[in-house]
Amino acid sequence: MNKKVCVITGANSGIGKAAAVQIAQKGYHVVMACRSRERSEAALQDVRRESGSAAVELMIVDMSLQASIRRFAEELLRAHPVVDVLIHNAAMFDIRQKERMVTAEGVEKVWATNHVGPVLLTDLLLAALKQSAQGRIITISSKGLMMYPFLQVDLQDPEFKARKFSVQKAYYQSKLAQVMYTYWLAEQLGETAVTANSIRVTNVQIDVDGRYPHMPALARRAYALKSKFSISPAKMAETYTYLATSAAVSDTTGAYFDDPEHVVSSSKYSQDKANIAQVMALTQTYLQKELA
Repeated sequence: MNKKVCVITGANSGIGKAAAVQIAQKGYHVVMACRSRERSEAALQDVRRESGSAAVELMIVDMSLQASIRRFAEELLRAHPVVDVLIHNAAMFDIRQKERMVTAEGVEKVWATNHVGPVLLTDLLLAALKQSAQGRIITISSKGLMMYPFLQVDLQDPEFKARKFSVQKAYYQSKLAQVMYTYWLAEQLGETAVTANSIRVTNVQIDVDGRYPHMPALARRAYALKSKFSISPAKMAETYTYLATSAAVSDTTGAYFDDPEHVVSSSKYSQDKANIAQVMALTQTYLQKELA
């Protein structure tokens, strides 16, 4: 029997890597979709060893670049015409970033990586997900949005072209957009067997030395204190694995999960259908050039 195929972006470290191990252990063929081959080869071997499964492969994609996403989708679909699970784990959030950064395609990098990229990849893989007996799309948001209860997607300037850039605001705007996209996508897929759900990731322990090797000492101590109140990547990955593999959620769609046992609500703004429609209309403007 062919194994079900699960694609996880950003699977070379942290929660994504832990989820790759857990989902491979469930008998899935896992595609680790990562940006850097050099940094991801060791992670591939780790996942194979820790999961005890050889059904794990590495494919390269830069989620900030539409050209890279399109090449990745073409390569993936040649090897796997049916995709059962797509987990949009990859995200850009570097707390050291002070200035706005733009991709080679001219889009602000946080917005491109965290929102536009996942929407495009879903579009490209949607036919393959519909070929699954029960396809699943999982987007990733952040519990940090609770600190911004009145946050809205800036429809006029989502890329911070005319307003002061803040990596925190850019990140949480993109994660808010992903929640709204999930609600929209669930409604669009209502007559299909494909579901779309989102996960609200809480504080998770990170490898500060590996991720932020030049972080100032004061910030390093703050992260050490924060880690005492954070869960492990493996523990957070259990929610990814649950939504990806559990029969209990085969008919659940358009939900926002805190953990396997708790569905939570997002802000009133994010649930408003008119607001969702505006965000999706904005999002499509980033894809129209390629879709035309």
